Amino acid sequence: MKAILSLLAVAGLLSAGAAQADEALAKSKGCLACHAVDKKLVGPSYKDVAKKYAGDKTAEAKLVEKVKKGGSGVWGPVPMPPNAAVSDDDLHKLVKWVLSQK
Repeated sequence: MKAILSLLAVAGLLSAGAAQADEALAKSKGCLACHAVDKKLVGPSYKDVAKKYAGDKTAEAKLVEKVKKGGSGVWGPVPMPPNAAVSDDDLHKLVKWVLSQK
């Protein structure tokens, strides 16, 4: 039983570390200049994005393309600029992190 609890604690720490790392990645790429996890800034909150796309199996691919190419009209009139300089690997990490917000 102790071993199972230890494994669960380690898994929790690892996922918390990944969440912090992905938030750090979002900061480093400038995402948090326009977005926040839990409130609307220029763009929608990440929690609102996760809620909107919950259950959508194609959400990750759609959002990676949207972040890469930019877009407008889904969340209001302010366009999101393209982020073509962000690597595909980082885009996928960021989008998975955004979609994991609750």
